[in-house]
Amino acid sequence: MAREFVDRFIDNGTADLVDEMFFELPLTVALHFLGVPEDDMAVLREYSVAHTVNIWGRPNPEEQIAVAESVGKFWQYSGKVLEKIRCNPDGPGWMQFAIRMQPDHPDIVTDSFLHSMMMAGIVAAHETTAIAATNAIKLLLQNRDVWDEICADPTLIPNAVEECLRLDGSVSAWRRIATKDAMVGGVQIPAGAKLLIMQSSANHDERYFEDPEMIDLRRVSASEHLTFGYGAHQCMGKNLARMELQIILEELTRRIPHLELSPQTFSYVRNTSFRGPEHLRVEWDPQLNPERADSSILTSSTEVRIGRDATKQVTRPVVVTQRKSFTEKVVHLRLEAPSGKPFPAWSPGSHIDVVCGDTGHSRQYSLCGDTRDRMALEIAVLDQPNGRGGSTWVHNNAWIGSALEIRGPRNHFRVDPDATRYVFIAGGIGITAISAMAVEAQRSGVDYDFHYAGSTRDSMAMVDELEAAHGDRLHLWVSDQGSRASLPKILTNLSEGTQVYCCGPAGMITELESLSEKWPDGTLHVEHFTSTVGTLDPSTEHAFDLELNNSGITVRVEANETMLQALRAANIAVPSDCEEGLCGTCQVGVVSGDIDHRDVVLTQAERADGNVMLACCSRACGDRLVLDI
Repeated sequence: MAREFVDRFIDNGTADLVDEMFFELPLTVALHFLGVPEDDMAVLREYSVAHTVNIWGRPNPEEQIAVAESVGKFWQYSGKVLEKIRCNPDGPGWMQFAIRMQPDHPDIVTDSFLHSMMMAGIVAAHETTAIAATNAIKLLLQNRDVWDEICADPTLIPNAVEECLRLDGSVSAWRRIATKDAMVGGVQIPAGAKLLIMQSSANHDERYFEDPEMIDLRRVSASEHLTFGYGAHQCMGKNLARMELQIILEELTRRIPHLELSPQTFSYVRNTSFRGPEHLRVEWDPQLNPERADSSILTSSTEVRIGRDATKQVTRPVVVTQRKSFTEKVVHLRLEAPSGKPFPAWSPGSHIDVVCGDTGHSRQYSLCGDTRDRMALEIAVLDQPNGRGGSTWVHNNAWIGSALEIRGPRNHFRVDPDATRYVFIAGGIGITAISAMAVEAQRSGVDYDFHYAGSTRDSMAMVDELEAAHGDRLHLWVSDQGSRASLPKILTNLSEGTQVYCCGPAGMITELESLSEKWPDGTLHVEHFTSTVGTLDPSTEHAFDLELNNSGITVRVEANETMLQALRAANIAVPSDCEEGLCGTCQVGVVSGDIDHRDVVLTQAERADGNVMLACCSRACGDRLVLDI
């Protein structure tokens, strides 16, 4: 269908993409999905707009009369179509399926239900997708470098769709009613309160998305936006919309890569939830259409990829531009983009995943450079011959001029900007994450102490630079010089508002976690760089069931598989990263059941609450867990 719509205007050199493609295509798809005849397209368009204005808009008194009349006609039309469908209920379509279910569930699938679902289905699958397509093309054409990159590499299209949905999705807000008393952001929300949820704001939250205002085609977390809602009430047509947007973007970038926005002033329909231009005028030179020279363009296509795993297939190319030894076993690398373009901004505590060779395995390394330097990413890697192989691969393969593939930056170890004082503690190679935090504290003027422990001074990376930068605030604890860090002494009498951040060996973190039992919740923040997760031993494990609270699905987890593996085998999408209990990406909510926590991410308070767990490694103590999925 997308190809047919483009055929209509490909040789014209100008088009209003809303009028000539984006409005009709999703409506036609919606009609096919519902099993509704395609007749009276213009009338359906009028009804759909009226229904949207009636629910979400602010029509003036004169408009209210016309809107009410159109909505009434929409209802009448739906009834007539339903009667036609009843004559052939065995045909394809969602409405046909619902009619077939009506005798078995008469109290649920009422005639009124069928009327409402037909109207809601047309609007939901039509208006939102049309606006999303309009917003996406407008955004990409306003960022020409990004558009050109997609044209050159169509495999980036799935991520481009997710980034456009995140940055400028069609649904900016949604209405909800609180079912119980709650505290959100320090604001008390009583049960029964009417809420307007601004998911467009959440999609730009710098506490979750690194450099949120940037269109980053290689953002690993791109699909973690809230444009489609979350939980039980998320949009059930979200993947159909993703498919439509990918195909629309593929068709336009392949056939009209020289497309440009025409000079215009954008106007927007006034309503509380949907936002997008009423028109999108574009122009191009038909003589430059690629299909005039190569007709095979008309038959080529790119695989549609849906879901969070699709975004993880995209890597970011980098080149090693500097390599130096911090110590005998620690190598420092400066990575730059081959294109010479800046990287997304990153915050202290961020890491990147380095893809180690052709195996596809990746390892996480903390960023230790200057957050203000957008032209490079810097990591320091300790060679651990008895480790998981990543560090040795980096030492043996990452030379000046080497081309590497990375993912990120991402941050699972963020600094609380509201703390009044920081205590930073690093052990060994853990200095990579902590060093950037200390620099940020220094720049912001917040009080801090910086402790760095190691076995010998020669084995401690960046010592000279850190001493020069932090002066008396830096406390070095060097074992072979007779000084050892006494954590109880360092952390006595913590003042209110102090936050403690540590990255180091397991023994140091274990001691800190023991000390923190007497501290206020949330005081200690740690990052592990080794995992305690081993290979599952079926002889010592037991099988259990996962009940998915929002869908009623039950998934069996066998003794020889993880929860994450069992969920994915059942086509339940759960994002993940390290899959070793180190990063927290695969965290899921728990409604009930006793949890066998095996990660190194959750705090003691979070474990005691029993509301969340990591699907990659943790298990059930008993025979069943109920998950908030």
